[in-house]
Amino acid sequence: MSEISLAALQEWVGKTEVHHDDLTASPLRGLAATLGRKDPPPERGTPVPPLWHWLYFLPQHDAAEIGPDGHPDRGGFLPPIALPRRMWAGSRLTWEPGNLPRVGDSAKRISRIASVTHKAGRTGDLVFVTVAHDLHNAQGLCIAEEHDIVYRGLARPGDPAPAPTAAETQAEWQRELTPDEVLLFRYSALTFNGHRIHYDKPYVTDVEGYLGLVVHGPLIATLLVDLVRRSAPDAFVRRFEFKAVRPSFAGDVLHLKGQPQADGSVRLWAHSPEGWLAMQATAHIE
Repeated sequence: MSEISLAALQEWVGKTEVHHDDLTASPLRGLAATLGRKDPPPERGTPVPPLWHWLYFLPQHDAAEIGPDGHPDRGGFLPPIALPRRMWAGSRLTWEPGNLPRVGDSAKRISRIASVTHKAGRTGDLVFVTVAHDLHNAQGLCIAEEHDIVYRGLARPGDPAPAPTAAETQAEWQRELTPDEVLLFRYSALTFNGHRIHYDKPYVTDVEGYLGLVVHGPLIATLLVDLVRRSAPDAFVRRFEFKAVRPSFAGDVLHLKGQPQADGSVRLWAHSPEGWLAMQATAHIE
């Protein structure tokens, strides 16, 4: 499967690390400007919008510790999986309604390797790592999150292209935008994300074999939650889960869709100009 056996990788399960951060207003202002929101300037006590906590607890490794893909070298907190491609495959999050993270909080994030699993795909090995993150402030737990990371091999000539999934085109809530290179750069800067697939076109096309600069999965997820906030501004997002289905590329129109359900949830998805599903998600709102 890789240079290190799955049995050895299982030794990482249960490993934990703790990071502390101050929830300041500046990153929130930056993301609001990046997304074109006209929110009032965040003051002390302002709740951090859903998914915007990803602006904090950022890994800040020394330059000498960065791997060829722009990510930190493997084998620190995350297991040393040799497969070269890695992507944010999905997440499941729950917010505590009585204890939202707020500007001015001194917070900590407790992270734990929850699982390491292997699957054999049509184009080779896939390794999935699930990391559980619990975000706390002085009052206790604010957000419980599970984050799925997928590792895979590089694209090879002759590999079968994954069959696309057709997305629904009609929805009560709809928005279109075109993620360009500037949007991707600004989001990478705000999240201290050095992954070269988001800004280095020769690398992403020649080395990793993508068609162009890849739009961040968490950025698409943030845009889907932003669609909820624009369409139902008084709603509270209690839970949110998403799964990345197909890459989206800079310069392509991204279609964001939302369909409220009878149980109070909202079914969300994003698709390409050709109608191929890029991400599917569900927001549970109150």
